[in-house]
Amino acid sequence: MSQDIYAFEALDIQGHSVPLAQFQGKALLIVNTASACGFTPQFAGLEQLHKTYADRGLVVLGFPCNQFGSQDPGSNDEIASFCQLNYGVSFPMMAKVKVNGPEATPLYQWLTAEAPGILGSKAIKWNFTKFLVGRDGKVLRRYAPQDAPAKLAADIEKALAQQQ
Repeated sequence: MSQDIYAFEALDIQGHSVPLAQFQGKALLIVNTASACGFTPQFAGLEQLHKTYADRGLVVLGFPCNQFGSQDPGSNDEIASFCQLNYGVSFPMMAKVKVNGPEATPLYQWLTAEAPGILGSKAIKWNFTKFLVGRDGKVLRRYAPQDAPAKLAADIEKALAQQQ
């Protein structure tokens, strides 16, 4: 397994390859999202984190996922439109992924191995599980779906204060 996040790449919501190495030296907040979930209003809080900290080096990356209650069944285009229209999302949204099971994207396999959940569980339990990655490309912390984005501010401040 990779030692840091920069070995991975993902597809953006338009289907273009995004090498995560382009974010070297930045802090990342990676979130599996859904358009029809009780936690969907967190898009507003994620956008606020993006607006507050982007200039200081935070990149929020949203990864739509339909593995939890089929709460994001739309196409990538429909998801992008929903996020922009309803929440003014301007942070990068990626193509829909699987985060659990044998078909989980390699990035999520690595994230869950680096930061297991409660009782060591690697599985993502629900939409809006969040991972904070430091400027050095290492996972700092995993947050539960019910952790509101605003509550991550102190940890994001610490991550941004890190030297690379």
